[in-house]
Amino acid sequence: MDYKELYQEWLEKPCFDEETKKELRSIANDENEIKERFYTELEFGTAGLRGVIGAGLNRMNIYTVRKATQGLANYILKVGGKERGVAIAFDSRRMSPEFADVAACCLAANGIKAYRFESLRPTPELSFAVRTLGCIAGINITASHNPPEYNGYKVYWEDGAQITPPHDKGIMDEVKAITDFSVLKTMDAKEAEKAGLYEVIGQTIDDAYIAELKKQVKNPEAIKAMQKDITIVYTPLHGTGNIPARRVLKEIGFENVYVVPEQELPNGEFPTVSYPNPEAEEAFTLALKLAKEKNADLVLATDPDADRLGVYVKDNKSGNYIPLTGNMSGCLLAEYTISQIKEKQGLPEDGALIKTIVTSNMADAIAEYYHVQLIEVLTGFKYIGQKILGFEQKHNGTYLFGFEESYGCLIGTHARDKDAIVATMALCEAAAYYKQKGMTLWDAMVEMYERYGYYKDDVKSITLKGIEGLEKIQKIMDHLRNNTPSAIGPYEVLEARDYKLDTKKNMKTGEVTTTGLPSSNVLYYDLPDHAWLCVRPSGTEPKIKLYYGVKGTSLEDADEKSKELGSYAMKLLEE
Repeated sequence: MDYKELYQEWLEKPCFDEETKKELRSIANDENEIKERFYTELEFGTAGLRGVIGAGLNRMNIYTVRKATQGLANYILKVGGKERGVAIAFDSRRMSPEFADVAACCLAANGIKAYRFESLRPTPELSFAVRTLGCIAGINITASHNPPEYNGYKVYWEDGAQITPPHDKGIMDEVKAITDFSVLKTMDAKEAEKAGLYEVIGQTIDDAYIAELKKQVKNPEAIKAMQKDITIVYTPLHGTGNIPARRVLKEIGFENVYVVPEQELPNGEFPTVSYPNPEAEEAFTLALKLAKEKNADLVLATDPDADRLGVYVKDNKSGNYIPLTGNMSGCLLAEYTISQIKEKQGLPEDGALIKTIVTSNMADAIAEYYHVQLIEVLTGFKYIGQKILGFEQKHNGTYLFGFEESYGCLIGTHARDKDAIVATMALCEAAAYYKQKGMTLWDAMVEMYERYGYYKDDVKSITLKGIEGLEKIQKIMDHLRNNTPSAIGPYEVLEARDYKLDTKKNMKTGEVTTTGLPSSNVLYYDLPDHAWLCVRPSGTEPKIKLYYGVKGTSLEDADEKSKELGSYAMKLLEE
């Protein structure tokens, strides 16, 4: 069927409610809008669903959520996981509670128990809940840091990580096999509760989760010594982080924690920012204003589902607040965590630091310095979670720290996804530890540059929306794949990796080997002097992204080299 026929089907079929039909009738004279909503199905990919909220096949709504859940239920029944149940969490976005309820009722109608959180909770707590409750899977209703018109649906497996092979393909196949919305199962929530197939969860999991975070404190004595002297400004950006972040900071002893009042309460419209991304400078406008008033040592922001953490730290010499990229805060936490494990108990012989392929090469230098293994995985924290599971299954390998450039890390193994709550706790602890030594977090960062080298990493992206945008992104990737550059500006390409074709080509000798990682639509170029460039379409937004890194002789030199490489990289997309 073409998009017009599908549009008509949604208007006529009795399985779609009147409210949905009313919304669709309102666009009857807008050919382009009808096409956008029905030209394709909202794809259930390896991370689940993410899209604009609204009626239609290519939108997030109760029907596309129910279809995804029915596919998940079919897969769970097929693998014999029915008795174990599914945990469900949701964030502060529009329709998040409703979508969580739709998913729970669909699972219950399939005879699978749903454990639904009573109110909004962070992504890492959902990951924790899956393992704590012994569930076969988890569902999180969130679109992370996307603009307010978006929502999403992430699926987790029994290990607490987002789905990876073979489960991702198995679930995707089940979802694709459903072609008729009228066959989707649901039942009344109260009836499901009576049948023991719908349980509301909350405080018991909260308490257990916070208790696990507190086990990750390395220096309680430093917190005790500095708890009155450290001042922290925090914003949850209208999301899920407010209660757990404040709770854990209070319970480990911090006394001067100030929350940005305008951004404290959950609000799916995110009224104080254009989009709630802690990577964006504008997200910190109100927090920095408060920080200056309170003379704060550090300023922290979590995204709506509290898996990413943005950071500004005060430089006492200049009095300025300096932003830390995800690479910088990740390296700072990696250094602090690994150094403290070494000091307190000694590092295990099989200790490992895990990063993604687009994460700073400073991580490699940290791993080398501490004589721990450096493991590189594809972009996506689920691959870090997969490595942790592998360590447990093989009884070989000890997870020390894992992070990715996109402002996400995990300390401990209580969760198998990025955890901005534990990162918030750890950064505040690190601030206390360094302050006791007369240092700020910025001083600690500078000390790392002096030890490991002046690494500078950055990201550029081009947004290409709609059908034409998707086609343009694919054309760019195809062109680069078929025309490997021999140089990027003055940088000679030493090695070209194509993760989709699983090839690693030495550009001087022509020798081709494998990448050793799963297939992914990613191109990576190794350049001289520790420089590199990676090109990939975003998995969550209509963007093509350029990741790149350099190593300089000073902060200024690294900044200059980074700007130059970024400029050359953008020209690569124009060719």
